[in-house]
Amino acid sequence: METLEKENANYESQLNDWIKDEKAAIDLISAIGKLWFDKSIELILFRNQLVDRSASQIMNLHLYAKDIVKKPITVYDTVELANEIYNSKVIPSRIDIGKLAYEWHQENGKYKSKTDFINDKLKDLIGKPSTITPKDVVLYGFGRIGRLAARELITLAGKGEQLRLRAIVTRGNSSEEIVKRADLLRTDSVHGTFPGTVIEDLENKTLIINGHTVHMIDAKNPEDVDYTQYGITNALLIDNTGVFRDDKELSRHLKAKGIDKVLLTAPAKGDVPNVVHGVNHETVDLKTQKIFSAASCTTNAIMPILYVIDKELGIQKGHIETVHSYTNDQNLLDNYHKKYRRGRSAALNMVITETGAESALKKVLPHLSGKFTANSVRVPTPNVSLAILNLNIDKETSIDQVNEIIKKYALEGKLVEQIQYAFSNELVSTDVIGNPCPSVFDSQATIVSPDKKSIVLYVWYDNEYGYTRQVIRFSKHISEVRRAHYY
Repeated sequence: METLEKENANYESQLNDWIKDEKAAIDLISAIGKLWFDKSIELILFRNQLVDRSASQIMNLHLYAKDIVKKPITVYDTVELANEIYNSKVIPSRIDIGKLAYEWHQENGKYKSKTDFINDKLKDLIGKPSTITPKDVVLYGFGRIGRLAARELITLAGKGEQLRLRAIVTRGNSSEEIVKRADLLRTDSVHGTFPGTVIEDLENKTLIINGHTVHMIDAKNPEDVDYTQYGITNALLIDNTGVFRDDKELSRHLKAKGIDKVLLTAPAKGDVPNVVHGVNHETVDLKTQKIFSAASCTTNAIMPILYVIDKELGIQKGHIETVHSYTNDQNLLDNYHKKYRRGRSAALNMVITETGAESALKKVLPHLSGKFTANSVRVPTPNVSLAILNLNIDKETSIDQVNEIIKKYALEGKLVEQIQYAFSNELVSTDVIGNPCPSVFDSQATIVSPDKKSIVLYVWYDNEYGYTRQVIRFSKHISEVRRAHYY
């Protein structure tokens, strides 16, 4: 009887603790919303987006933070710190509340209060006037990446002080076509339902997405559109079609009235810079360069990891093999295709094909060019891919050392948005759907050879969503609307 009463008491106690935590998470959601919409301050938790998240998701992110940093970060601390930020004079910015909570646990003895702590830690973000001019954005093409980009641009719009989605260009904008495209935006077989509202204004040929009026424009040629007649000026055009790949072709967009810069969401040819945000985005000249490429999803997955390993251990040579989900350029059933093997059914076969990963090194990490071979196998999954990096290195190492190196870069420095350190023994591809990082490092799969100078690393990536988040990050950079940050 005594044991039963004790078990019941434990059950009630744990349930009550969870309810209190969830109430605190709801308070945190309120603070996140006020900061976002009142002050254009976005809170994240160790890279993870907090805007538009549920209480349960907030709680899971706090558990992830505890496992990663090994410190007792609680939702009570984060909500109190969030409220302190709201009451301060912090400028529009992006702040990692997880990092702040971690530092509070380490250093709270130095401060009289959380107010003093926030004023000290965020002193570089307090009292300075914001000089950001919002940038109009045009999506040219509305396929897999285009629709995800639209979702993200709207979800992360806040007060509209950074990127503003103003138009979507497609071949055809009849009422029927607009309705079909709106339906594809609302629901997605891989990424689920868009958590917002999409209203078709067929009379004006627009979509009203979470209150944002987005013009649906028909165009057969890039230079044919006069965007200024829609009130769009000095805009960034994001080309999602993959049809135009070099300077000459992409410059056709610049002939259209209202377009200032062009970003290609595919590997570019010729002199167009291929950029992986976080690795080489600072090498481009924003004053003179008008056309950019966000490279490929695979390039964005492997380059952050190769950069880290080369910097810390030195890379002699290597092989990159990608296990890649099938894409729209393959056939659903066997049929003619201009490329070998891609004509065979994507849903039924593993298909060996080429990858541009090695050639991308020439533009992103040129000093590693010529040291790699690369290939790809397309597999019958609709999303999430895996890069396997087989590397010969200069220094002897161990599994623990390799993992610690990657973990450090995942938590500190300029690659915290690019690399996520995964530690689960049960990680599989569907777990990575919707992950905002282009490189999800599988620490449990790391292999080091007996001679300690050959390593095999496994890097997962959501080749749609994770890549799209990189496109948005780079878009903010080239549009010069990136806010100050603390992470």
